[in-house]
Amino acid sequence: MLNLKINIPKEEYLIVGCSSGPDSMALLHYLKNNTKNKIVCCHINHNVREQSKEEESYLKEYCSKNNIIFETQIIKNYTENNFENEARKKRYHFYEEILKKYNSKYLFLAHHGDDLIETILMKIERGSNLEGYAGIKEISYQKDYYIIRPLLQYTKEDLIKYNKNNNIKYYIDASNKEQLYKRNRYRKKILPILKKEDNNIHKKYLKYSKTLLEYLDYVNNETNKYYNKVISNNIISIPKIKKIHPFLQKQIIYKYLTILYNNKPNIIKEKHIESILNQINNMNNTTINLPLNIISKKEYDSIQITRKKEIEKKDYKIPLKEYNIINNIIIKKINDTEEDGNNICRINSNNISMPLYLRNKKNGDYIYQKGMNGKKKISDIFIDQKISKEKRDSYPILVDANDQIIWIPNIKKSKFNSQKKEFYDIILKSCKKEEEDEQ
Repeated sequence: MLNLKINIPKEEYLIVGCSSGPDSMALLHYLKNNTKNKIVCCHINHNVREQSKEEESYLKEYCSKNNIIFETQIIKNYTENNFENEARKKRYHFYEEILKKYNSKYLFLAHHGDDLIETILMKIERGSNLEGYAGIKEISYQKDYYIIRPLLQYTKEDLIKYNKNNNIKYYIDASNKEQLYKRNRYRKKILPILKKEDNNIHKKYLKYSKTLLEYLDYVNNETNKYYNKVISNNIISIPKIKKIHPFLQKQIIYKYLTILYNNKPNIIKEKHIESILNQINNMNNTTINLPLNIISKKEYDSIQITRKKEIEKKDYKIPLKEYNIINNIIIKKINDTEEDGNNICRINSNNISMPLYLRNKKNGDYIYQKGMNGKKKISDIFIDQKISKEKRDSYPILVDANDQIIWIPNIKKSKFNSQKKEFYDIILKSCKKEEEDEQ
C-alpha cells in the first residue's frame, strides 16, 4: 500500500504526467483517491508505437469514469537524431502549457526508486557534478512551478502490486525491453544484481541522493557568497577566482553556465567545466568552443563566455571634431590642463600636416614614440597594454593628413606630442565614456 505525504491546498489543480504505464497509473489512482484536489491527467502520445492509440483511448475512458480532467497531445514528427532527448523536450513543453492553462504550480511525475538507481549510475558513468550525481530530486523547482516525484521510496515491483491490489489496468511499453537504450541495459542487467544483494537497495540510493543534496545546499550557499565577487558584467576575473577553493571554482563556473544556458538540461558536461578551468590556469590567451555556438574566451586576466559572433572588421576614418566618441572612447579639444598623462596630447600644428583624423588600426601600423629612438608596431603596443583582439581592430588612432600616427588615446604618445614647456596650439584629452559620465 502506498503512503505518500501530499500537502497541497485543495483549491490547487494537480497536473499528473501519465503514460498509462504501471508507475503513472498508480500515481494517478493514488492522487485521485487520497487528495481533495482536482486532478489533470496530462498524456503525451509519442506516436511511435501502434499501441499508442489504444493507450490514449484507455486513459481518456479511465479519466472520464473517475472524474479526472484529461489533456493529451499527439507528436506528429521528430526532427532531432536523439529521439529520447527530443521526446523529453516536447513532453515538458506540453506539461508547461497545461500548467499555465490551469494556473497550477504542481507537476507530479511517477519516477520511482528503480529510476533513481539507474539515473545515478548513468550520471556516474557519464561524469557530472554534485547535483547530477544525486540523481532525481523528490521536489525540484523549475521556472514558476514545482516538479514533485513522490514515488522514489518505492520500486516498480511495489507499484505493480499496488495496481493489482486496486484492479488498475496498465500498459507496458515494449520499447522498455529493447537493449538499444542504455537505461534499459542498466535496468535489465545491473539492477537485478544490486537487488539480489539487497532487496531494499533503492532506499540506500535514496539516502545517498538526499545526503548529496544536503551537501549541495551547503555548497550553493558558499558559491553564492563568492559568485558576484568573481563574476562581474558576465566576465570572470581570473585573479579573484584563483583565490578560492578549486571545488568552489567548479561550482561558480557551473552556475555561470547554467544561467547562460537558461537551465537547459543535459548540455553542461564535466569536460566543459574542466576546459574552462584549464583556461584559468593557462598563461596563454585561448578560445574554446562550447555547445550551442557558445565560446569561452580568455584574454589576459579575464574570461568571457558568450555567443559566437561573426566578427567583421569595419574600417573608418573620420575628421577630428571638437568632440568625438568612438567605441566608448571620448576625444575632445580642450583649452588648458595641468595633466600630462597618455590621456593628454599637445600638438604644434606647424610640425604636422593638417587636418587631423581618427581612424582604426591598419596592418603594419607603427608609431615613433616620444623620447625613444626608433619605432614600434601598434599591434605590439596593444598586446603590451592588454587590449582585447576585438577592440584592437576598432580602437581610435589620431593621424595627420599624411597618415602619420600622432597619438593612441589613453595609451601612447608619438614624437609629435609637445612638452608643456614647448609651443603647442592644440590640446586633446581622451577618456572612457563611463569616466565622463561619473564626473
